[in-house]
Amino acid sequence: MERLQKVMAQAGIASRRNCEEMIIQGLVRVNGKIRDKLPILVDPQHDKIEVAGRRIKYQPKEYYLLNKPKKVVCTNSDPAGRTRAIDLLAGVKSRVYPVGRLDADSQGLLILTNDGELTNLLTHPRYGVIKTYVAQITSRISGEDIERLKKGIYLDQGWAKCERVKVLKRSPKQSLLEISMREGHNRQIRRMLARLGFSVRQLTRVRIGKLTLRGLGPGRFRPLTEAEVRSLRKLNESQSKT
Repeated sequence: MERLQKVMAQAGIASRRNCEEMIIQGLVRVNGKIRDKLPILVDPQHDKIEVAGRRIKYQPKEYYLLNKPKKVVCTNSDPAGRTRAIDLLAGVKSRVYPVGRLDADSQGLLILTNDGELTNLLTHPRYGVIKTYVAQITSRISGEDIERLKKGIYLDQGWAKCERVKVLKRSPKQSLLEISMREGHNRQIRRMLARLGFSVRQLTRVRIGKLTLRGLGPGRFRPLTEAEVRSLRKLNESQSKT
């Protein structure tokens, strides 16, 4: 049994809060009866749920972790005919989609799901979910440049900054950085480093919350466990305290 507003939100009706308002306003029927007193528990696989006279369709939520290789795009429709992330999910018949941006030249951890509520949690700026990347860049980065990345660099969308920057390896010809960010503008890390005069040779997303690529080779995927999904849902609670 699940809360009615959660089932509605997962079906794409609206946010949980707005779904609660719709219930209170008497816009929702369960098995033909108006239900306007919270809390309401339903069985989405068997109960008939109607919103403003229209029945919502229940689709089981699915969650996958993919180690996306380079040259694979994170779109479900590509006129150029390039390989899409969903093309790598052999045997998955549900219509899932990538969560957030990971450009074609980048690789690494990518979540795919049909859960709109979780997608919003992981991608909306107000939740500030931290994602961690490893970037291999040209030439040696200085401490001053690292501080600029953390303090912020102006891009077209405004100021962008890194939450944390750690030097993993540094030589006269290249540097290897671990970068953690709460933001997620298009090609943001590449653009920030370009403003400092660096070119990114390789960019890999290695962590979101407790999720890592451990044991997952390029192009391979696996379903997320229930515990992993729960940990992702709690990210905004824990990170709002950091």
